[in-house]
Amino acid sequence: MNQKKEEEDTVAMKPPPPPTVHSPVSSQQNPKKRKQSGRSVRAGLVFPVGRIHRHLKEGKYAERCSQGASIYLASVIEYLIFEMLELAGDAARDNKRKRIAARHIQLAVRNDAELAALLKRVTIPGSGRPPFVNVALVAGKKERKHFYEGKKAAAEP
Repeated sequence: MNQKKEEEDTVAMKPPPPPTVHSPVSSQQNPKKRKQSGRSVRAGLVFPVGRIHRHLKEGKYAERCSQGASIYLASVIEYLIFEMLELAGDAARDNKRKRIAARHIQLAVRNDAELAALLKRVTIPGSGRPPFVNVALVAGKKERKHFYEGKKAAAEP
């Protein structure tokens, strides 16, 4: 009886067998077979290169479209989005928020000179008005004096 218990204990302690994976022939066994990877992975991008290439072809922007054009466009779009989200995240953190809202994107875009120039005619829905405070309201006495003197000089012919 004791032998059966010992056998059961040893059986219970054995590690389970490794899981069997039914995969196609690997590239090590067959050099002709290569593991497939998308163009985004090969280019080191997150944005979908294949989808952008498809839209470039369907959009009839040109008669022909090279593979490099879609990779380049995907990388540029990815960089712009990364910059915008980084600045919007900083704006959200400044407002003590954990989520990025449309308002934070608006503040990020309008406070960055290059993004503001790129997106000057873009309306971001739900983001409110861009902040603007007149110099006469914020400045001290000296700045206000110069501000009003400049207005008088401009008004007189």
